[in-house]
Parts: sequence; C-alpha cells; structure tokens
Amino acid sequence: MMKRAALCCPLACLALGAVMPLSATTPAAPGDAATLHAWEGGDDPQSLDRWVHTHLRQADAAIARVVAVKGAHTVANTLRPYDDALNELALASNQASVLYGVGATSELRDKAQALTQEANAAATALSLNQPVYRALAALPAPADPATRHYLEHTLLEYRLAGVDRDDATRAKIKALQDKITELGLAFERAVHDDVRTVVAGKDQLEGLPPDYLAAHPADADGRVKISTDPPDAWPAEKFASNAQLRRDLFLAAGSVGYPANGATLRGLLTARAELAQLLGYATWADFAMADQMIGSPAHLREYLQKVDAASREPAAREEAALLAFAREREPALTQISAADTRYWQEQYRRARYSFDSQSVRPYFPYAAVERGVIATASRLFHIDIRPASGVHTWHPSVTTYDVYDGNVRLGRIYLDMHPREGKDKWFSTQPLALGVRGRQLPEGTLVCNFPGGTAGDPGLMQYGDVVIFLHEFGHLMHHVIGGQNPYAGEAAFSVEGDFVEAPSQMLEEFFHDYGVLASFAHHYQSGAVLPQELYARMSRADTYGRASGQQRQLMYTAVSLDFHTLPPATLDFDSVYRRDFERFSSDGFVPGDHMWARFTHLNGYSSNYYTYVLDKVIALDFFAQFDPQDLLGGAAGARYRQTVLAPGATQPAAQLVRDFLGREPNLDAYRRWMLAEFDADSTASSAAR
Repeated sequence: MMKRAALCCPLACLALGAVMPLSATTPAAPGDAATLHAWEGGDDPQSLDRWVHTHLRQADAAIARVVAVKGAHTVANTLRPYDDALNELALASNQASVLYGVGATSELRDKAQALTQEANAAATALSLNQPVYRALAALPAPADPATRHYLEHTLLEYRLAGVDRDDATRAKIKALQDKITELGLAFERAVHDDVRTVVAGKDQLEGLPPDYLAAHPADADGRVKISTDPPDAWPAEKFASNAQLRRDLFLAAGSVGYPANGATLRGLLTARAELAQLLGYATWADFAMADQMIGSPAHLREYLQKVDAASREPAAREEAALLAFAREREPALTQISAADTRYWQEQYRRARYSFDSQSVRPYFPYAAVERGVIATASRLFHIDIRPASGVHTWHPSVTTYDVYDGNVRLGRIYLDMHPREGKDKWFSTQPLALGVRGRQLPEGTLVCNFPGGTAGDPGLMQYGDVVIFLHEFGHLMHHVIGGQNPYAGEAAFSVEGDFVEAPSQMLEEFFHDYGVLASFAHHYQSGAVLPQELYARMSRADTYGRASGQQRQLMYTAVSLDFHTLPPATLDFDSVYRRDFERFSSDGFVPGDHMWARFTHLNGYSSNYYTYVLDKVIALDFFAQFDPQDLLGGAAGARYRQTVLAPGATQPAAQLVRDFLGREPNLDAYRRWMLAEFDADSTASSAAR
C-alpha cells in the first residue's frame, strides 16, 4: 500500500487568514542537504522537534511572500512560493510520520506522533487560508498545460476544503480536521504497539517449516511463542496442521487494536461525518470521492456491481472446489472456517497442482529477492539503482540506494524491511521528500515486515511475500520517476488517490514470468536456479483463488464504505463487518474476529479502500500491453514510464490511463486473469481428448 497522510487539502502553516510570525533566519533552499533529513539528529526527540519547526518556519516565510505580493500575481511570485511552502510542510509531515512508525524509541515515536499532528494542522490551516486562495485565484491561467492543471487542481482542493466559508465555519473545519488527524494517528499507534502472542505446545508444531522452527526456539517444556507480526503469524496460519493453533493465531491477530480502537474509531468517524456535513456533503464518502477518478459513492456502487458480477461466479467455483476437497479429508466438515482458509488453500494447491508453497521458499532468501526486485525494476524502467554508501539512516538495518538515469541521479530510496519492536507492523511505501526539478530530488522509503534481518537467518520468503515486495517497489518507482517535475505539488502521489495503487499492482504481475524469477530465484544453500518445472506448478497453483481474493477485496471495500456512510453514533462495528464478510465469502465467520480494529486503511484511505479494486482492473489492463515473450526488454516498459509514471500529477489520472492504453480501460484483462485457472483446465481437458 501507499501510506497516505490524513485526508487533507493543500499545505501550509498559517492560522485562519492571519500570517504567523516569521523565522528570523533565511529559509534554506529546497533540498539543502543539512536540513533535508529529520533523523540526522539521531534518536533525540528534541532534535526532531527543532528540525520540524525549522521547516514549518520556512513554510511561513514562503507563504508570507505569497500574501505580500503587490500588483499582478504571476507564477513566479505566487505559485512558486506557494509550492515552496507546500514542499517544506511535506518534508515536515512526511518525515515526522515515517519516524512515528519506525522510530527507535518510544519517546521518539511519541514526539513524532505529536509533530505529525502539528504539521497536519498546519496543512489544514493553509487549506482554509483565504488570502492565499485569493492570490492563487488571481493568477491568469498559465500557458503551460501542466502548470495550468496544477493551479486548477489546487483551487479545486481549496474550495472542497471550505476556504470560501465564513470565519466561524472555517474555525470549526480546522478543529475537526485537527481532531481527525489526532484520532487517525491514535488508531494506527494502537495497532503498532499491540503485539499479541500465542504459545504453541510441541504437539501443535507439525507442518511448520524447519527454518521457521529454528527461528522460534522452544522453551524447556517444548513450547514456542508465536507473535501476531506477519513473519510469525502468516506462515503458521498457512502451514500449521493443528487447527487449534491456527484458530488461536487468527483470533489473536483479529484482536489487535481491540477494544481500545472502538472508541477511537467512533470518534474518528463522527468527526469525519460532521466535517462532511459542514461542507455540504451527505456523508464523508461523498466528500472523500469528490476529487477522485470515481467521483461519487453512486458511481462507485455502479462500478462495484460490474466487478462483483465478473468475480462472484468464478469465486463460488473456487470456494466450492476447496470445500469439496476439505470434506474428502474431514467428511464432517460443512463449512471452512476463516481461520483455516489459508491452510486449506495450501493443502488444495499441494494436491491439485502438486505444489507445496514451502518448496519454493529456499529459492527466495530475502537478500536475493531484494537484489532481484531492484534488477527487474532497473531493466524495466531503463534506470540504474546503485547502493549508496555512507548514508546515515534511522536504523542500522535500513539499506539505501540511489536511482540514476544514465549519469543523472533521479532520487534516493530507503528499505526498512524487517520487523522490530515498536515498528509499524504492515507493508507500505512512504514519501520522505518530494521532487522539485533542479532543486530537490525525491526520496522515499519502504516500511515492511519480511522474514530475516537477524544474523544467521536467510529470511526465506513465501512467494506471496515476493509479490508484496514488487507491489511496494512499484509505488517507490512511481514516486521517484514521477518526482522530476518543476513543482512539489506535481509529485506522483499528488495524482488522484484512487489511481496510486495501479502502478504498484501492475508491477506485481512481473512475478509471473520465469525469465524474471530465474534471474534471482536461486537456492540459498546450493545456488541452484528455481527449476522451470517447479515454477510452472507454482504459477498454475497461483491462478487458484484469484476470484475469491477479489471478493475479499470487495468485502474490505464494503467495510470501508459502510463505516463512512452509516450513522457513526449507532454503527455496530462487529455487526457491519460480519455482514459484509458473509456477503462476499462462504467461509465461516469466527466470532471474536474484530478485524476492523486493526484495519489501518480506515485511517489512510478512509472510505476509499475501493482504490485497490479499481486499480487492479487498470493494472491488469496495463500489463496486458506488455509483450509476454519479452516483458522487460520490449517497448512497453519505456512507454509506460513515459506516459504513466513520469507525468506524476501534471495530468488527470484518467488521461494517464488513456495515453498508455489508447482507449478507456475495461474489464477484459481482469476477467481473463481471474479465469486463468479454469481456462487452463479446459485446455488440459481438450489436450487429453
């Protein structure tokens, strides 16, 4: 996922219409190496505080230049200093937010959380600043189409934020936005800090991989502690033969953030609903979709009906096949529990496709996967990604690379890839610095929780982990390649929010090519290349479950939408979650599963989780344009970079899609992708006859 800040409008550090005191120091130019990184001061919270406030003051100075213009407003005297302020506040907000999730100490994370709130409050203040809005609105339409789009989009965001309301209303808007930020961060922090543990007896460990057991030494009584962190919980839920252990882990993971996040989430939804109504929208979802590709919840529901129609019948076939298989082994079984779905899917793939997921893990040691993903992206996008030496980071485990186009450096990326105490438990891409052509290079980080990271542990990854890595790297490439424009506000992640998951989901598909995998999938002990026959069985097995996976995405979409359209005061989180779960899945719901309490997308994407569904369709349509015989070397990669990634937010997202496809997107590739398993069955059957 691309981790998004609280849904706010344009950035700055001004109170409602009043200029804040300026710093006595001269603002540094964007990209000044001495001021670019918040972690240069180490783990000292006060150093972080000083760093953030330096950038807030520099934003103040830039905004003062905007409102001080006498005479005609121009791009140079109005839009440029406005963009400078946006850049300074993006630095403050983005880097405080990252350290809130990865900071080495609780004290640093506490300070980063408070500073993230402060920077977001500054963003809200600018979105309501009438003198700034009037200055931007007074600009003549720029001749350059990209600059004109930037200005028009900025003015739209101002109007959506309520800049044209009276002083009292704008004060209420600001208070609500500040509250939304505070509650959203509290919701995520509760998930970060809540790690549950299940103790497994030695009689419950059957099926777990040897390297997994080696990394989880038993105590004197033979018991093993398994946490809810993904590298611990996911393999156990997938491979453990013991149903009680799987259920215990499922419920432990389903209780993260519960019950504390109940009150937090209700407060967050209440504040969002109140803000939306104050701005003239029926629900938060109506407000949150007003500036997106989808446009409105009504348009979304119409679109989701098409996706549901395309995926429901093949998903039912997949689920029926799985249940029939499970009943062959357990005849009394009438329904597969959600706690057992991953396990039974693994067993089905072993029997149906002669593919054991554990068989490929030795070919995916973490270090080799990192090298392989980097090499794949380098060749596809015609760039060079080189290790950067001597770079100070926030933790010794973080690796750093510079991205080059020939001899021109495009930006820097940081990989923080393994779990540790107090760190964000999910997988995300986060911007650190926005690109400003000729002034500041884009920088971004992956914050992930893959196996490995400790001495002697090769970090053997499941093939799904490799897909996640590719997904996140797709975000990172979008950020860097799309960060070469003249303005910070034209950065890649400033494009419509419901497009940002398309580049990431497109890059996932490169996993399904033997030439790509064979370049790095080598056995961690022998060095042998992943056998092509094993790859073929893995690829065939991977076609199973696609449609039911899309139904699961529709379930998450429904939860996200329902939580932001139903009245918050009477919303029963457990009841609505269970209803949406049972609407899109035949699995047995497990009482005690409170997934919503750890569903941090409810903060980052709010009502707009549908982004993953919409962008999966677009991503598969994109991927279908690549030559399957030469994925990395064909012409499509360069064209994709030029038409989809490089423009950043200089054009509407829908135009980027049309420019690459030469038409409007459709569901044809999406349907073919979901039906690949059944098509393969038909082909095999015909061949047998």
